[in-house]
Order: sequence, then structure tokens, then C-alpha cells
Amino acid sequence: MPAQTLKKYLDSNHVKYTIITHSPEYTAQEIAASAHIPGKDLAKTVIVKIDGDFAMAVLPASMHVSLKSLREASGAGNAEIASEAEFESLFPDCELGAMPPFGNLYDMPVYAARELAEDDQIAFSAGTHSELVQLAYSDFDKLVHPTVVSLN
Repeated sequence: MPAQTLKKYLDSNHVKYTIITHSPEYTAQEIAASAHIPGKDLAKTVIVKIDGDFAMAVLPASMHVSLKSLREASGAGNAEIASEAEFESLFPDCELGAMPPFGNLYDMPVYAARELAEDDQIAFSAGTHSELVQLAYSDFDKLVHPTVVSLN
């Protein structure tokens, strides 16, 4: 079952989505392989700190976030990857490391990789290490209003 906050939000906004169940995996590339989704088509959520404030960087599983690009895109002086210990308490309805890219539900900005905006569909962890949510990128964009940037 996807994170209850996410499921309620999607249902209340009448968004069509699919739940993809896969064997428990912990890295984005393992999840993509287990769910039979190319790594470039699976979005991973990386929690970052931009000038000390938490934000989400959302990018294809096959990519690594460029902190330099994120710093430039956000106009920040500093950008760094947050540690799990720093953000664990921010996602009480999610398994650690399986946060969906809906920063609006957790009061943090979202920076989405340009490559994701070019896809018709987006798939991402649903709050657990064994489920993904897949929906139209246009619905994600409409609900989350991410800042689309180059993250590589």
C-alpha cells in the first residue's frame, strides 16, 4: 500500500495512477530492474540541503545529482546531499529512503531533472521499498509544480 498521505492526495485530486509491486529493493537501479522499468524511466528522490533548507532533487535512477548544477539552478550558495539521519523524521509515513517526490506534501521544494519532464509517464517509490507509483508526468507537474532544471 503506498504511503497513505500520497494515496489520499492522488485520490482526492482524481489522478489516475498504477501501483507496481516488486520484490523489496533498496537502490534505484535495483528497483528499476526488479520492476522491469529502464533506469532512465524511474525517478529517484534525493534529499538535499540548499543553503541549509531541505529540498528534493528528482532525477532518473540512472543519473547522479550534480550539486553544482543544483546550486546554480536554485541560486544558492551551498547545496549538499542530506544524510538519512537528518531527514528520517521528515517522512513519518515512508520507509527510510523510499520517499515519493511530492515535496508539497512534506513542505519542501522539488527540483526535477529536465529528462523526466520529457517523458509521458513517471514512476517513483510509493513510500515503501516494494511499491512504485506510475502516473502521467503532466499530473505530477500539475500537483507538485517542480522547478525543472538540469541536474547532471
